Amino acid sequence: MPGSDATRKQNTLGGIAGMALLAFALAYRFFPGLLHIEPAPEPVAAGNVPGQRAPTPWSATPRPPQAPVEPKEEAAPEEVGTSFADAVRMGPPAPTSKEVAALLARARTAEEKGALLDPKNGAIVLYRAALAGAEGNLEAVTALERIGGAMRDWTLAAIERGDEAGAQRYLATYADLPHSEKELDEARARLKTLHDILPMLTHAAELMKAGRVTEPAGDNALAVYRKAAALDPGNRLVDAGLAGIERGYLDDALKEAAQDNFEAADQMLGLASSIRPGSQALLDTRARIESIRRQRAETVLAQASSALDSGNADLAEELAKKAQAISADLAGLDDFSVRLRNARLYASLKPGQVIRDAYLDIAGTAPALVVVPTGQFVMGSPADEPGHADSEEPQRRVRIEIGFALGQSEVTVAQFREFVRSTKYVTDAERFGGAAVYEESTGRIVNRSGMTWQNDYRGERASDELPVVNVSWNDAQAYLAWLSARTGKKYRLPSEAEFEYALRAGSSTRYPWGDGNPDKVVGNFTGEGDRSPSRRSWSSAFPRYSDGYWGPAPVKTFPPDAYGLYDMEGNVSEWVEDCWHDNYVRAPRDSKAWVNPGCERRVVRGGSWGSDPDQVRSAFRLSASADARSARVGFRLARDL
Repeated sequence: MPGSDATRKQNTLGGIAGMALLAFALAYRFFPGLLHIEPAPEPVAAGNVPGQRAPTPWSATPRPPQAPVEPKEEAAPEEVGTSFADAVRMGPPAPTSKEVAALLARARTAEEKGALLDPKNGAIVLYRAALAGAEGNLEAVTALERIGGAMRDWTLAAIERGDEAGAQRYLATYADLPHSEKELDEARARLKTLHDILPMLTHAAELMKAGRVTEPAGDNALAVYRKAAALDPGNRLVDAGLAGIERGYLDDALKEAAQDNFEAADQMLGLASSIRPGSQALLDTRARIESIRRQRAETVLAQASSALDSGNADLAEELAKKAQAISADLAGLDDFSVRLRNARLYASLKPGQVIRDAYLDIAGTAPALVVVPTGQFVMGSPADEPGHADSEEPQRRVRIEIGFALGQSEVTVAQFREFVRSTKYVTDAERFGGAAVYEESTGRIVNRSGMTWQNDYRGERASDELPVVNVSWNDAQAYLAWLSARTGKKYRLPSEAEFEYALRAGSSTRYPWGDGNPDKVVGNFTGEGDRSPSRRSWSSAFPRYSDGYWGPAPVKTFPPDAYGLYDMEGNVSEWVEDCWHDNYVRAPRDSKAWVNPGCERRVVRGGSWGSDPDQVRSAFRLSASADARSARVGFRLARDL
């Protein structure tokens, strides 16, 4: 029958629709995240605090699928899905009339527009009307549950921005919709806390306006904000109030830093750090002040460097101290301190540096000098040292407090010739008719007429690179005076203390290299393996040692010492500035030369090519008249810095 076919079709379609609705209900029951719809934010009313978090956004976009949450043991019924809506979802779908469908459509439109609370055409009213017309309607039930979640979120957002009235309105609506009792209680507790702290915030704002920020004690804005923070930790309004107080200190710190008052700036930062410890504003301001501090310190240090370059060491030191006070760990301070020390001690030079003073009137330079470092040493020798002489005691500690420069090597024949040609100077050897030279036939040093600075140790013409010999102390003084006038620097002979200090080069042993015989070639003095042109050997010499020379070697033939000086322990003995004294009793404690007016005998220091082991000792000294000339004695320069 025709009616039967139509009936069958209707039943089939009805069954399919019923199954689809049941599937929809089951999906929502076990996978609610698939169909979750979030409400759009309600417009924020005028007067709400800016910067607060907005309510939960409203959207018809489904959330990503979520795995079903396993129920906890002994959980409350509402937490395991036993609500009325859950029961509805488990039953057959309720029939929907045209009126109910129209209400649902209007409700969906209102919900999409965010019109939830309108008492006539709001989504809540319309969904409830649909439920009244179709009890248990799944769409209306789930929509009201969804809107209830939105009301909860709006309540919390209003609490965060301090909107107590709005929070009360949303909370009342939330309580009248499907909800979690636990979440409702939590929201009520937070609203009560807001109600308690709002008067405190108002009072704190009044105190701020009155200028009572941190004083008087107990009744100031900071104290009130801290009380509020204790009641509601993390409250954004409280934090904003504290941030305002912090900002005042941070601004003051920046002002002080801009005026180079970094001590006051640090005090302000300390006060700010007690308000909101570790806040980003505090960290940013501290970084800004540190940048200002470092830039200012760098500027002052640059000024100190300019002062030092211009020769004003006192101003340079004052500015360097100021830079250090501004920024104690400023890069470059240590290097500048070394420069300043060198300026004080070494005229802005540095120990070990080789210098050559240019002539002022003609082309050329003076012999090379080496800057000797300051320090101290024990001068003389102990009584039990082999070879010790009474003239080498009592030992005394000598301080070299001001740097000086010493000739890198002995003055050479070529360098002395330049002086003689320039001045037509007549040496003592020429005036007195001769000098002492080595005689190969006898193996002795003998006086021979006609010998001058132009002759070597054997009396033959000396080559330019040999140390000049057969010059007296007087000749050395004449050369130094000429060199001082030509360079504008004060040249002199080294003092006896300076010579021994440089000879020892930091050692305190019998010889510069130690207490025993040398185990390698270190200088030109008597060695067991040395031989003269006629195969003579030394009667007293260092065993198993040979330097390859019988007589002076060209300067710089042997390695320099620790200070960069050549031939201090040998080659030729050297004149020093001091008058001869039989011992060091009443000798000066500093490194200056010990000079008595009118003294005729001067001191000779250092070993020579013909010195036996006792005469190569660091403390060895002997005397000679100021006009003495010998093939074993020359000199080297010294000058103040």
